[in-house]
Amino acid sequence: MTALQMTAVAMAICALLVPAQAQEKTHPCAADALKKAEPLLRLQSEAGADQPLDVETTVKVLAPVKALKGKGRFDVLEVWGHVYKASYRMRFIYAQIPNSCALMGQEILEADSPY
Repeated sequence: MTALQMTAVAMAICALLVPAQAQEKTHPCAADALKKAEPLLRLQSEAGADQPLDVETTVKVLAPVKALKGKGRFDVLEVWGHVYKASYRMRFIYAQIPNSCALMGQEILEADSPY
């Protein structure tokens, strides 16, 4: 096999591997975060049961954060939701316990400028 052929084979292998590595893995608690997003959004926005709202189905996995006590870390999942013209960023914080979705905290922030 010539050097040119070896280079072509190596490039083909790299082309096959890169897309596989670029795909994000779904977090085991993504479905739980989506399930908890609508009630949190309704509570924050004071939306009634009949008022329409939208929760995006994309769950973004953010960098883990340090626990307030001990040496543990928490996984952070981000979900966006919308009520009328307002958009909200919701973050759900889960303990890193195998086979468990122990919700340790949540935050919601309207994506708007008060200034």
